[in-house]
Amino acid sequence: MLVREGDLRGRRVLEVGCGTGVLAAALAERTAARVWAVDAEPAMLDVARTRVPATVGLKAGRAEELPFRDGWFERAVMRQVVQHVDRSRALPELARVLAPGGRAAIATFQHSHFEGFWLNPFFPSFEAIELARFPEPGALAAELEAAGFASARIVPLVQRRELDRATALERIRGRHISTFDLIDDDELAAGTARAERELPERVETTLDWAIVIGDR
Repeated sequence: MLVREGDLRGRRVLEVGCGTGVLAAALAERTAARVWAVDAEPAMLDVARTRVPATVGLKAGRAEELPFRDGWFERAVMRQVVQHVDRSRALPELARVLAPGGRAAIATFQHSHFEGFWLNPFFPSFEAIELARFPEPGALAAELEAAGFASARIVPLVQRRELDRATALERIRGRHISTFDLIDDDELAAGTARAERELPERVETTLDWAIVIGDR
């Protein structure tokens, strides 16, 4: 859906906040997109270099100050990044580096995603932390328009997943998402111990996405 709604196939695409390069590699290898990708963390780029094909251009850079000239890209994409950046600066930068007629595709979570999330019973502060970090999709669409996009729209996507107990515990113990960095040590220890006692053999979870599209 991200490729389709963002019209990324075969385009000149910038990925902002590429992390370890999973999406950049997929776009280059599966959609014939000409991909450039930036991330602010050198360690992430080091991993990305081992994963992406040679056709992908990787650069160190922050969403708030993209190292590209005006109008250089047809498309821009961000996946699970907007909660980490200063949107008042990053979204105008997206608009700046896109050519007239360009499009930005931003994948984020609906606020409903965090209600009843499988980690909530073990880590009581989890839901409030995420609701404070993630923009509500309607607000994000309004921010895109204020940043210079002519229009913005929201495309919902619901994915259902099932984890086995071992995988769920591995994720908790490995602190697999950045939210764990914002939970205090006592809560982390207590929640992990409770999960080790109470997690069922199969854990059902729902990913409640919003694909927010901004057109220049």
